Amino acid sequence: MAAKLLSVVYTTNRTISNGFKGAVLNGSRWMHSSQEPNKVKKTTQLKQMLLSKELEFIMEGHNGLSARIVQETGFKGIWGSGLSISAQLGVRDSNEASWTQVLDVVEYMSDATDIPILLDADTGYGNFNNARRLVKKLEERGIAGACIEDKLFPKTNSLLDGRVQPLADIEEFSLKIKACKDSQRDPDFCIVARVEAFIAGYGLEEALKRADAYAKAGADAIVMHSKKSDPSDIESFMKAWNNQAPVIIIPTKYYTVPTQHFRDLGCSMVIWANHNLRASITAMQSLSATIYKDQSLVNVEKTVAPVKEIFRLQRDHELVEAEKIYLPQR
Repeated sequence: MAAKLLSVVYTTNRTISNGFKGAVLNGSRWMHSSQEPNKVKKTTQLKQMLLSKELEFIMEGHNGLSARIVQETGFKGIWGSGLSISAQLGVRDSNEASWTQVLDVVEYMSDATDIPILLDADTGYGNFNNARRLVKKLEERGIAGACIEDKLFPKTNSLLDGRVQPLADIEEFSLKIKACKDSQRDPDFCIVARVEAFIAGYGLEEALKRADAYAKAGADAIVMHSKKSDPSDIESFMKAWNNQAPVIIIPTKYYTVPTQHFRDLGCSMVIWANHNLRASITAMQSLSATIYKDQSLVNVEKTVAPVKEIFRLQRDHELVEAEKIYLPQR
């Protein structure tokens, strides 16, 4: 007789250390008591965000801990930044980390959270065949979508100064998008096409031509990327785009533009693309320099998170409760 799997569901309320009150243990996930577990599939959550009439925001994460912090902050989605993931692995954002290594990182991020992750999947790590296999593996690991850019493998980071940014052939990239859409099993898995025309020095005509082709190939949304310090590229594109597909922007370089302006332009989503990584670099450099100089922890202990906060973020309380159920009590 086939064995049946028994599911144990338990909930406990308690006050957590470091001021995080009213936390609820639900299954193996901690959440604030005012939050209910989102029972909507992560892929569906992301699709709903892209189709929302409101401007939506997703925040960069680069490992399980940062992803959990993004969720606890209140963000509805996570940007699995290629730059940040490669940097925390200690390599360059030039596909030096293999796609399977990236996959391992985002799997931990997915396990640690209940909100959708849109992976910055560079160029898809090769041709159409590599890209469609990536989609299959991302779905298996609970990732909600992949953003693929129309450059050549190995990619060059878009924000590097003075670097040539060769673009993929429009037809070939469109067919790569189609291959990804044809290979997905979950109809809500999102394929986002990132247009690098402005980054590569082309004008509006080329950006529109590429975005139109990718939307017709089945892309669920378009990322229109620009590294100008003003929003002129985005403004000209949005005025000519006519809402053919949702548009995502990454205002890393034009950060002084008021967010309301993006709403007025009709953008669908904003990606805060690398700021958790950058904040952690600043903090670690300062802390390491202080400890090295002082040869003491006296001046830093009160400036860092207590160890108990690490345990909370790791869901140590879930293990304590599970041990009461699954280990003999003596």
